Order: sequence, then C-alpha cells, then structure tokens
Amino acid sequence: MKFSVENQDQYSVITAEVEKLDSLSAPDLKSELLYIIKSGKDNIIVDLHKSRYCDSSGLSALLTGNRLCKEAEGTFVVCGLQPAVEKLVSISQLTSVFNITKDKEEAADLLAANRV
Repeated sequence: MKFSVENQDQYSVITAEVEKLDSLSAPDLKSELLYIIKSGKDNIIVDLHKSRYCDSSGLSALLTGNRLCKEAEGTFVVCGLQPAVEKLVSISQLTSVFNITKDKEEAADLLAANRV
C-alpha cells in the first residue's frame, strides 16, 4: 500500500508510505484525495515524513488535493516535508499556496483553529 488513510471526526490524514512521490505514486495519491472528498470529508492532512523525493507529478497531486479541499470549503494541510521536498515546494513558490506544518499534531491544531 502506497498510502494509508486515518479518518478523524473533522479531518482525514493521508500518510505517504513511499520514499518517492513521483509519476508512479502520484496517481494513487490523487485517487485517495478524490475518494476522501467524495466521502464527505473536506479537511485533509497529507503527511509526507517518509517521502524523501517529490517531482512535478507529486506536486500536481498535492495541488489537486488543495483545489478539491477549497472547492469543498475545507482546508488542505501538508506536513512532514523532508528537506529535498521542502526545497522543491519552495522553489515552485507553493509555500504561499499550501498550509505547511512540521507534523500531524501541528496540522491538527491548525485545522482546529480554523474551525473556531
């Protein structure tokens, strides 16, 4: 399994179980994101602490998740960015697009704060 999903009351967490978020794994991430949105969850945390590499396909999947959550009036959070992935996100100027946190706990706190 490339991704594990943990459903909470107010959000879902997708944890990447892959070292590379690339053209081989990105379609599976997009499928998971779409499934979660279709099942009624509008807040999603994507935990990438195990992913040490990301390419344009991976970024595209993350952008898709961000768009789906916004369309559902929810919040999309990316957490656990490894240095190489964080650098790519920064170079791509997506730090202002994504909600980025250090870990799942910080992401959950961010979602809780947005619910007030």
